[in-house]
Amino acid sequence: MPVRSVHDRTELADLLARHPALYAYQLGDLDDFFWPYTTWYRLADAVALVYHGGTVPTLLALHPADGTDQLADLLRELGPLLPAHFEAHLPPGAETALRARFTGHDHGPHLKMALTDPALLATARPAGDVLTRADLPELTKLYATAYPDNWFDPRMLDTGHYVGLRRDGELVAVAGVHVWSPVYRVAALGNVTTHPTARGAGLATAAVAALCHRLRASVDHVTLNVRADNAAARAVYARLGFTVVARYAEHTFTARRT
Repeated sequence: MPVRSVHDRTELADLLARHPALYAYQLGDLDDFFWPYTTWYRLADAVALVYHGGTVPTLLALHPADGTDQLADLLRELGPLLPAHFEAHLPPGAETALRARFTGHDHGPHLKMALTDPALLATARPAGDVLTRADLPELTKLYATAYPDNWFDPRMLDTGHYVGLRRDGELVAVAGVHVWSPVYRVAALGNVTTHPTARGAGLATAAVAALCHRLRASVDHVTLNVRADNAAARAVYARLGFTVVARYAEHTFTARRT
């Protein structure tokens, strides 16, 4: 069965909805907000997305545990169609399928987590105000200080799902989303940070709790990505009812010179 490009959102949604926590980013990218920046490929039940909306294209190619062989075949066939330089989110070991055409840099193991215990979330004290475009200069300043290597698209402020906390009038903590889709009922948290001078006071926990309460009014699955070695962040999310649903690795690939 050959690899084929897919342009039918209904077909993709039916496939991805089988594992919504695993594919939350991909489901969100079916929305009009992201769809124009996407290219999709499929081989049997394995699906790959190349997202072009950032500075560097990003390949998202994940699978449930029983889809390893299909995904490896898809990645090998996809090699000639991929950009010369891109980032990728792949299951452990899947990067070997790209090594014939690309050199790669491994950015380490990551986890996908999903909100599976709302009872724990209910024990947290939510706090924070919704941020808007008017807060963009202050938010940009916070990220430059506290999270300079984050991936932030200012358009996401338009979703109404960025929550910030202030001290003495200064924005010092924020929790936001990378993806929010009321159509496909999924959200992915992102761009969560606290100013270095305000850490340790539970501000991020309060902001994430407030954001999760907002999101649960419009989605069924709240997810996030986190580095496996970020023990502090993992502890925050676990206290709020998140559990690990998948492991993956982030990579940067560059085409080999021929």
